[in-house]
Amino acid sequence: MEQSIRNQLPGKVKNIISDKVLSEVIVETSIGDVASVITTRSVEEMKLKNGDEVFVLVKATNVSLRMRPKS
Repeated sequence: MEQSIRNQLPGKVKNIISDKVLSEVIVETSIGDVASVITTRSVEEMKLKNGDEVFVLVKATNVSLRMRPKS
């Protein structure tokens, strides 16, 4: 699949949490875990499952960052 997005992170699906409409897909990457919210229909159409090798495509205008609590 060709993509024009430059910000691509290879990783492995670590966990998928789904309801009827949306799914949160946790992907383990070399820089840490990345959470992505996509439709459950997309998860089903791509037949995503834990352990699948994927690319996280990051569009700079759609990024949300959370601060990690200090220990």
